[in-house]
Amino acid sequence: MLSNTIVTTIFKNLELNKTEKEIILSKLNYIQVKKGQLLIAQNHDVKDQFFVLNGCLRTYHLDDLGKEHTLQFAIKDWWISDYIALWTSKKSVLNVECIQDAELVKISQEDLEQLFLEVPKLNLFFRQKLQKAFVRQEKRILSNLTKSAKERYLDFIRVYPDFEKHIKNFHIASYLGITTESLSRIRKEISLKA
Repeated sequence: MLSNTIVTTIFKNLELNKTEKEIILSKLNYIQVKKGQLLIAQNHDVKDQFFVLNGCLRTYHLDDLGKEHTLQFAIKDWWISDYIALWTSKKSVLNVECIQDAELVKISQEDLEQLFLEVPKLNLFFRQKLQKAFVRQEKRILSNLTKSAKERYLDFIRVYPDFEKHIKNFHIASYLGITTESLSRIRKEISLKA
């Protein structure tokens, strides 16, 4: 299933020669995941990250009271993992769940580190991805600290207009840090003003 086309898809805007593509391809694994399946479970070792070819996944933390706190969604062309565990070599604090049947490309951190040595231009590619992700996280933290639930929801649908068709209401509410009832009330209020 994996081909040079997938390498080109994953590493858009990065000029790779045939040899580099073959080296990268040798480190990637194609997997299919069913809705409801956990790729990563809390308190386990994490060795891999995943690139979404299609489908939808989320990372969430389950607290001691059994409440879910969604940190990230990932749809086509997004990367996902428990990066806290992946980069600190500690047990996972997050779950990565498939919330819509998905096709993924998996790469281990060990293989990625090897690729950085064999195809150095991947260093810049991943550094730029990481910088963008860091900026998104900081904006989200600021939003959670300074904006109302309604403002956070409006930001969510503005920044991620396609997500709502992939994600259940309770997942969106969990991501926004509100109840599903509050989300329904906000949507109703918005629709009345439209």
